[in-house]
Amino acid sequence: MRYEFGTKVSLATTLDGGFVVGARSFPGNPYDGHTLAPALEQVEILTDTRPSLVVVDRGYRGHGVETTRVLISGQRRGITPALAKLVKRRSAIEPEIGHMKSESRLARCPLKGRVVDAIFAVLCAGGHNIRKILAHIRALWAFVIRFIRAIIRGDDTLLRRSCAA
Repeated sequence: MRYEFGTKVSLATTLDGGFVVGARSFPGNPYDGHTLAPALEQVEILTDTRPSLVVVDRGYRGHGVETTRVLISGQRRGITPALAKLVKRRSAIEPEIGHMKSESRLARCPLKGRVVDAIFAVLCAGGHNIRKILAHIRALWAFVIRFIRAIIRGDDTLLRRSCAA
């Protein structure tokens, strides 16, 4: 018996920045492991590079992907300290998915149809990336304003700190 309904969406994000580099919808409720190869294919098409390392949750066991190294959360065998850091970094992606579900309304598409579901997933991913870029621009702009105010006031502590960095 199936407990979920609708469309499953696969999101591929960067580990360090959290930017979405792939968003693909799968009608129905397919097994997570069966969605990994098409998601990696989409990332390769969009970025012109095949990821060498992928960190996924436990639902992706039995994925059958041979061309990319796949680390599964909770995996112990063959994990170096550097790879262990990347596996821990995987947990930072869960809040990103939560933000997309709440802010972009990815949890429920208001329109009907498989094509619309695919378009809606891509638009939600694009909106998420735009929000992240705007946050970076906002932080940069705030720094520039503080820097200009320090120059006007003649306060050289901020100037020395920024030049030392």
